[in-house]
Amino acid sequence: MSTRTPRIAIIGAGPGGLTCARILQRRGIKATVYDVDVSRTARNQGGTLDMHPDSGQHALRAADLWDDFQKLARPEGQQLRLVSRDGRILFDAAAPPGDTPDGNPEIDRGQLRDILLDSLAPDTVQWGHKLEKGESLGDGTHRLHFTNGATIETDLVTGADGAWSRVRPLLSDAAPVYTGVTFVETRLDEADTRHRQLAELTGSGTMMALDNNRGVIAQRNSSGHIRIYLGMRTDENWHQQAGLDLTETRPVREALLKEFAGWSDSLTGFITDTDSGYTNRPLYALPVPHTWPHASGVTLLGDAAHLMSPFSGMGANLAMRDGADLAHALSVQPTIDAAITAYENVMLPRSTEAAEGAAEGLAGAFAPDSADQTLTHMTAHH
Repeated sequence: MSTRTPRIAIIGAGPGGLTCARILQRRGIKATVYDVDVSRTARNQGGTLDMHPDSGQHALRAADLWDDFQKLARPEGQQLRLVSRDGRILFDAAAPPGDTPDGNPEIDRGQLRDILLDSLAPDTVQWGHKLEKGESLGDGTHRLHFTNGATIETDLVTGADGAWSRVRPLLSDAAPVYTGVTFVETRLDEADTRHRQLAELTGSGTMMALDNNRGVIAQRNSSGHIRIYLGMRTDENWHQQAGLDLTETRPVREALLKEFAGWSDSLTGFITDTDSGYTNRPLYALPVPHTWPHASGVTLLGDAAHLMSPFSGMGANLAMRDGADLAHALSVQPTIDAAITAYENVMLPRSTEAAEGAAEGLAGAFAPDSADQTLTHMTAHH
């Protein structure tokens, strides 16, 4: 790039934005990350992620954080189990032995974020900065307005700010669309001692019971936690139509038990025996393909660019690979514009392919014959 130090703003301190900032710093390029959270501990970062060799693992190696990752990774978390609605185990794939080259070891989202945050220079992340809007200044630079009153000008603004990105409107009119499937999230704590039967059914990794547009998905996290996702193909506003207040645990629990009527007690235990309330998470996706004409001084990565269903298993992995690829392009290309072009020429086709697979995976998992479809798919791929 030019001899003048570029002003690079990354909006969003998720895995993709932090990966980009880390690799840029290793290449001697300064970037500032702006995040809506008031601090790194402001909220729980969610469940577990499996790091894929050609995306998440690639990014961790490029960021020189592979050894830090391995200290916390859970290879045993790769176990995948399919259970019928009556509680029978239909398919059980144990984690591959040892550190296999094609393995996808798991790590908690919060742990991964801490690794990335701890690797950055002090004050790289500016907390409490919610982007209100960005405006093009006509020369490839942008002025960013934050809701706290701060305003900055930047040579490159990177939208790593997720599904409801405030950077995306600078490039695209696309907006996330409801997929037709909602997850209701809940949790087990100290699962191996307090919920032994549910923990045994979950196994060491992920357990899925999918049947007739419904699903119970349990995922191991570290420290004895299990996250549970109760999936339903339903109206986006199902709880409002049922007159439910999502903060009232007992009525929500009763409504969920009706949704899973006829399922075995071993599976409805994931509804009744939880240690938390219920969080409603409708699943959204951007149109496929989601592309945009090149624009100077702005680009997107991760969910801001290619929001897709979690049934790809690719969301965080792609975001991190995006961040790594953008950082690499910025370090080797002569101009920011050239870097954006090189990056988007790789990222957009890759994300289109992944998003198509994610849509297909979600459709198969929440269908009238989802149990048969999923068993066939698992048997063919393991």
